[in-house]
Amino acid sequence: MHFLNIDIKTLESLGGIHTAREIAQQPAVWRKIWSIIQEQKDELSEFLSKADFHKIILTGAGTSAYIGESLTGTFFRHQKGCTTAIPTTNLVSHPYDYFSSEESLLMISFARSGNSPESKAAVELADKISKKCYHLIITCNPVGELATYHTKGDKYILKLPEETNDKSLAMTSSYTGMLLAGLLVGRLNEIEALKSQVEQASKYAERILESYLDTIKEISSLPFKRAVFLGSGPLLGTATESQLKLQELTDGAIICKEESFLGFRHGPKAVVDEDTLIVYLLSNNKYVCQYELDLIFAMEKGKKALSQVVIAEHFDFDLDVNFSIQYTDNGNSLDEDFLSLPSILPGQLLGFFKSLDQGLQPDEPSSSGAISRVVQGVNIYILPQPTQNR
Repeated sequence: MHFLNIDIKTLESLGGIHTAREIAQQPAVWRKIWSIIQEQKDELSEFLSKADFHKIILTGAGTSAYIGESLTGTFFRHQKGCTTAIPTTNLVSHPYDYFSSEESLLMISFARSGNSPESKAAVELADKISKKCYHLIITCNPVGELATYHTKGDKYILKLPEETNDKSLAMTSSYTGMLLAGLLVGRLNEIEALKSQVEQASKYAERILESYLDTIKEISSLPFKRAVFLGSGPLLGTATESQLKLQELTDGAIICKEESFLGFRHGPKAVVDEDTLIVYLLSNNKYVCQYELDLIFAMEKGKKALSQVVIAEHFDFDLDVNFSIQYTDNGNSLDEDFLSLPSILPGQLLGFFKSLDQGLQPDEPSSSGAISRVVQGVNIYILPQPTQNR
């Protein structure tokens, strides 16, 4: 038996068995999650229909916060409410900037373990300050502090399959599992029709795992010291998560940055040099893609990157880049929001293979212990009353 074309014994000796398995299992896990949410459709619909709120906050810490970045548009368009993605790390330090006694809100919390200090503190602060808070908690750990959180208000705990509770340090199945759950909840009234979207996204991911492992290994072997991931709309969240995966799995040896295609022109482009890898995550929205292609063409001027990679659903244009990854040859098209699912796999794989290239153990790449699976050492302090001028 093998994962990512590496046999289990070798993966165990390299300290990468969990990460490899958790990356490889994602297409199967996505299909399972669709079934779980389809089974809970009535209960979820009842919870959402009874929730009377002014705004929606999508929250989490680290990787879990990036899920909200990819889902903001989905919830704004389909739930018809003002939607913002705010990390729990911001909510805890500045709660009066986001919670108000005059507003009710729907707070959707994403958490792998649900045991991060900020996760529980954020829901408690929302309950304490808001007029009323409806909690939808999407978690991979059925016994975590979030999953067992007691609130006087209304809550719904959506527990994902056991496989999503990653054993490795870096979140992979947990990230995409919670992201997919958010996509489906945001468009719950379309759940039956969305089965085809989940199936197509799964097939795209399977193609990456079957056809592009050698390409991604080759990219990971390049001597880059920094990497930039670019994305637009929901794919900006994917770019953000991609850069974290590469940086985490290389124990910070590769310095990474994310940005939108349009935003990259406004200063961040200065980071590009001969040691830089640039990864372009292209939208399949033709309007959006015009801006993205303009930026890629503009990269011909100025300092040259070591290598450029384009990742797209399919190519109907010519680009002067070093590597390309394409999900389909048959003209199929995913909704742009769902494209964020398979688009994370190249970033996960790049981090995995670069970790091995650096002589690290992907399951536990932090040699110093600077980062851990569940953040430690965060003190939560008593919140003072707001000052008079607030």
